[in-house]
Amino acid sequence: MKRRDFLRYSAAVPLLGTWGSVAFAAPAGGTRNLLVLVELKGGNDGLNTVVPYADPAYRRLRARTAIERDAVLQLTPDAGLNPGLEKLMPVWSAKQLAIVQGLGYPQPNLSHFRSIEIWDTASKSEEYLDDGWLARAFARSPSPASFAADGVVVGAADMGPLNGAGRAIALTNPEQFLRNARLARDAGATKNASLAHILRVEREIVQSAEKLDAGRRFETAFPTGPFGNAIRTAAQLAANPAGIAVIRVTLGGFDTHANQLGTHANLMRQLGEGLGALREALIEAGRWETTVVATYSEFGRRPASNQSGGTDHGTASAHLVMGGKVRGGLYGAAPKLDRLDGNGNLPFAVDFRSYYATILDRWWGMDANAALQGRFPTLEFLV
Repeated sequence: MKRRDFLRYSAAVPLLGTWGSVAFAAPAGGTRNLLVLVELKGGNDGLNTVVPYADPAYRRLRARTAIERDAVLQLTPDAGLNPGLEKLMPVWSAKQLAIVQGLGYPQPNLSHFRSIEIWDTASKSEEYLDDGWLARAFARSPSPASFAADGVVVGAADMGPLNGAGRAIALTNPEQFLRNARLARDAGATKNASLAHILRVEREIVQSAEKLDAGRRFETAFPTGPFGNAIRTAAQLAANPAGIAVIRVTLGGFDTHANQLGTHANLMRQLGEGLGALREALIEAGRWETTVVATYSEFGRRPASNQSGGTDHGTASAHLVMGGKVRGGLYGAAPKLDRLDGNGNLPFAVDFRSYYATILDRWWGMDANAALQGRFPTLEFLV
């Protein structure tokens, strides 16, 4: 049994807690730069996240789902943030919040399963790849062996962008994970080759677990609820002195086909409060300057509301990037609501692989072309 297969198998073994996927990276040079990926699961509505409130077509298309103009948090004379993201306005004012509009890809797929697979593997729409984009990046530029883990995914077990990678851990409760991992400490010796291999892997897990110190206490007040708890764990992991390259957290519930206004407002509030608390904690831990936080989702929503007061699966969307080395502002292109495609969806303005290439190239100094299997221009949101 290969170590990677054992890690996948052990997701079901109580001894080891849950193992799965994550996202993060560090080049062979040993940079301490951290990536925190925030998945907005279900397809986040970019038009009600970054609101084109000055465009008359917005209100015409969204008679039942438009954000009131007076409620929008103004960024420019044409666009503003959802009011639930109020906690991010200080980050915008500090010029450390970038918004990339129009992220998508050619020939978009509107299936949840297939589209997130495309985002996780950085494949073409018609191309099927086994390995995640970060797994390929790590294969070429491994993170330092001294790191506690390549990546930690909090609150989920899917491998996502690290499918096919090695040292990736999924957990919901760090303290429980550490207690369970230590049960493998005194496994003993055996003459059985297969069992010896498993015991050897267990010892490696224990060694990594002992470095995975997630017990730091913060003065920062974290939101309550599952996402707030995930953000607290992410902050604890970010403060881990042994080093982690990527942390991934997930906020679900974005498949807003009906009654969107209330549901999406609550999700935006959770996202805003969670990211605001994460920023405070990273500053407290001295990690704000060495961390980039980036959101992603499988697709956006259609510009026009449906008959159920919601929005259906769409295409291009807006995503948020924040950090001490982020060059704040608007990137990409504002949505052109008068130039929808034949299906009534938004054409994309920026290939999502340029988003990834910017992180790989500018944050970690990696060969983005090799990892993404193509050339994609980088953006300017990282110093």
